[in-house]
Amino acid sequence: MKKSSLIPQTIIIDKDTNHIIKKPGHYIFEIIKPNIKVDIFSALQAKGDEEKELNVVIHHKAPKTTAQTTLKAVGFDQSTLIMKAKILIDPGCQETESFLTERVLLLSKDAHAIAIPDLEILTDDVKCSHAASVTQIPEEQIFYMTSRGISKKTAENMIVEGFLKMEE
Repeated sequence: MKKSSLIPQTIIIDKDTNHIIKKPGHYIFEIIKPNIKVDIFSALQAKGDEEKELNVVIHHKAPKTTAQTTLKAVGFDQSTLIMKAKILIDPGCQETESFLTERVLLLSKDAHAIAIPDLEILTDDVKCSHAASVTQIPEEQIFYMTSRGISKKTAENMIVEGFLKMEE
């Protein structure tokens, strides 16, 4: 795997916020004050022979902070999706909670994805987890929808739309 050449964009978080990542890139979220809650969400699509890369670091620099990070992507055709995300918790940042989810849906046997979640916890008394999945639409879902008169293309579009929707 080649080394990323993305220039990081640092986002300082000093109040409760929701942040939506709208395009590929390298993002560093620095949570710098105690008792801050941040929700980070991204929904990307890659088509044709595009390669899209998303790198995210959630850096907890203060205690008693909370982050919920959900990164989603859909790959079509011969596209490649690379998603790397990391939770970093500094020493002295007890009572931090941070959760990271990476989900990729591939709509072609020729589409590729890499999803790499990571944790670096340098203190104790925290709650953290990460998860990643790369999958295709189960044939049973398509069969169910087409058996009710929905075309295969429309069924796929509906599933993709629901998959990329931000959870509330």
